[in-house]
Amino acid sequence: MKINVDIDCTPEEARAFFGLPDVAPMQAAVMKEMQDRVVAAMRGTDAETLLKTWMPGGAAGLEQMQKMFWNAFGATGGSSKEGGK
Repeated sequence: MKINVDIDCTPEEARAFFGLPDVAPMQAAVMKEMQDRVVAAMRGTDAETLLKTWMPGGAAGLEQMQKMFWNAFGATGGSSKEGGK
C-alpha cells in the first residue's frame, strides 16, 4: 500500500508548524553587512589605487618590471630570426 500526502503551505507556515525560529531578520542583517563590506571593498579597486598597491614605485616601478621581464625573456629566448629563413 502506498499513501501520498500533499501539503500546500509556504516555507514560513511550515517553519511555524514545526516550531522553528524565524531567521528572516537575521538573514536580512547578515546580507546588509555583506553588502556594506562588498561596496567598501569595491571602492578600493579603482585603477590608480591598485597600481599604487601593486607597484609602490608607480610608473617607474612598472618600467623596471617591464625591463626585468624583457631581459629575462631575451636571455632565455635567443634570437627570433632563424638563420636567414
